[in-house]
Amino acid sequence: MLINFALTQFVPGGPIDQIRARLEGEGDSIQNIAGTEGGGVQEEDSGYVGARGLPPEFLAKLEVQFGFARIVCDEGFVGVPSLTAEECRKEQIPAVERFFIMMGNYLTLDFGESYFRSISVVDLVLEKMPVSITLGLWSTLIAYLISIPLGIRKAVRDGSSFDTWTSGIIIAAYAIPGFLFAIMLMVVFAGGSYFQWFPLRGLTSDGWEDFPWYQKITDYLWHIILPVTAQLISAFATLTLLTKNSFLDEIKKQYVMTARAKGLSEARVLYGHVFRNAMLIVIAGFPSLFLGVFFGSSLIIEFIFSLDGLGQLGYRSAVERDYPVIFGTLFAFGLIGLVVGILSDLMYVLVDPRIDFERRG
Repeated sequence: MLINFALTQFVPGGPIDQIRARLEGEGDSIQNIAGTEGGGVQEEDSGYVGARGLPPEFLAKLEVQFGFARIVCDEGFVGVPSLTAEECRKEQIPAVERFFIMMGNYLTLDFGESYFRSISVVDLVLEKMPVSITLGLWSTLIAYLISIPLGIRKAVRDGSSFDTWTSGIIIAAYAIPGFLFAIMLMVVFAGGSYFQWFPLRGLTSDGWEDFPWYQKITDYLWHIILPVTAQLISAFATLTLLTKNSFLDEIKKQYVMTARAKGLSEARVLYGHVFRNAMLIVIAGFPSLFLGVFFGSSLIIEFIFSLDGLGQLGYRSAVERDYPVIFGTLFAFGLIGLVVGILSDLMYVLVDPRIDFERRG
């Protein structure tokens, strides 16, 4: 939080500059700083009021509203503090003080309100959450359901032709950029040049609320097949090869040879003895995989399939310098990451009873 807050103090084009550029007809303040054309600057002799500049009183009120300044009144002032009162004036709030004010609010889970959308940050995140839940949950679930059995199969048949050609397919899939695969899926299966089997955009069809429950489910699944497939293309490689290598390490250990010598079936050896030990390293990587898919890697997929989720929310907030949304989501998702990390430690104990954190050291 401290590093990101410090970076924003040096980035040009803050929220006040964004609003000023829009109202004065200059497009985006970032474009103006970069020297590119804005949104069509109006001539000063035109009838456009914004071309003559915004009143300083309006900009001062914005600074107070956004928390960059405060109203200070002389002693003895009676009434509501206002910039129009002669006894009151605007005072800039130092960046250090603003940081501690922000963190104090976050400790009470007060994330504020978006500068540009007139909605609280919590409500805004909840509004965009269904798309990210869809992409993150289904992608993680399908990746684990396919990669773990495939990794076990590859470990058992290590060096065989099955192991060789599956490794080739997995590595090739990992090398394909997700956005390129998404475009290929759209061209082939979403009405591009070949088939029109799936919808081109959105999470549900128009009038979805009026569908019967079974049609709602099928329509939802129909819409998510392509974006989830595009999200999954590179998720198999790491998890599959990690599972394979973990099982190979365990299969070569002495207890496996002992279990086989006792006459246990191969399935009993693999899933009754090897599985729990080999899954430790896979479970250790679950938090980073889950958070990466859930919060970080869906921006391009959301753009391509016109899905309005947390990826697009984060991008637009960064471009618009919507600080409450940027820092509020950063704090919340960082907190979620810590909780997921703790849960993964607890899962260690469930998977392998030999681990006892109370006896460490």
